[in-house]
Amino acid sequence: MGDHAYRTGFDDERLARLRTIADVGTPLRAAALDTADERVRLAEVDVLITGWGAPVVDETVLDAAPRLRAILHTAGTVKHLVTPACYERGILVTTAAEANAIPVAEYTLAAVLFAGKRVLQSAALFRHDRTEKVRPDGDKSNYRRTVGIIGYSRIGRRVVDLLRPFDLDVLVADPFADADRVEASGARLVELDDLLRRSEIVSVHAPALPSTRHMLDKERLALIPDGGTVINTARGVIIDTAALEHECSSGRLSAILDVTEPEPLPAGSPLWELPNVLITPHVAGAQDTEIHRLVDTALDELERYATGLPPLHTVTADELPHIA
Repeated sequence: MGDHAYRTGFDDERLARLRTIADVGTPLRAAALDTADERVRLAEVDVLITGWGAPVVDETVLDAAPRLRAILHTAGTVKHLVTPACYERGILVTTAAEANAIPVAEYTLAAVLFAGKRVLQSAALFRHDRTEKVRPDGDKSNYRRTVGIIGYSRIGRRVVDLLRPFDLDVLVADPFADADRVEASGARLVELDDLLRRSEIVSVHAPALPSTRHMLDKERLALIPDGGTVINTARGVIIDTAALEHECSSGRLSAILDVTEPEPLPAGSPLWELPNVLITPHVAGAQDTEIHRLVDTALDELERYATGLPPLHTVTADELPHIA
């Protein structure tokens, strides 16, 4: 993993725990796996603990690591880390995506509640006037509003759970979701276009796949009611940026964006300056001490592996093409 991921995630407490579970050599961390010294270390390795900045574990790496039996990832997606060759050799792959879903869902909850109260617009008007308690037109309420969740993934499910205490109607669109499970969580499963027509706040949690690229295009954004807000903590490519720029520039829609296409947006994008748009620098996922939760997940998996217990958060070969 990269140096920042290592220094942030592995404090003294977690390094001490690691050493109680496994025999570790020197150097403990590698940013790459293609030097002569690293190839010597790889020949001895049974388990790789990976994180942000890790190189792809391809045939060349695997040939240098004949004893490798498990890859335990301390971050979310493993899509750009593992290769089919890992599964062909029977290597266990686990992820900390479940732990990373927690802060993303928390960010989304805050964004939904801010959107319902029209906090962005209120703050912009108040900052401009500074003398009167000016407020934007339209509903400024989280009572009996409709929130649409696109993607009933780890994060989407957790967002639905977090929204349960509030007086909100929650809709879900996901072609792979089970209607009974969605209903049991307090939401309703509907078709995507129906969700967009009925939702005043739309939050995106779908994976970035060829089929989801620009899923929210000009036509679909137009379905969202006037005054609606789009929240994206998933992947920027799911929303057509030009179409969103048009909708937000007109004032018809607002947006809270933690991801964009491209990332970051060009300096000339109107989204930077609009009072009804909030752009954050991809901070919804685990940051700083939250990364300890991800590392703890990987160490839990390591302990289970070392004691012969089954893993909790595997990623199978069949799942790989469909995950974020």
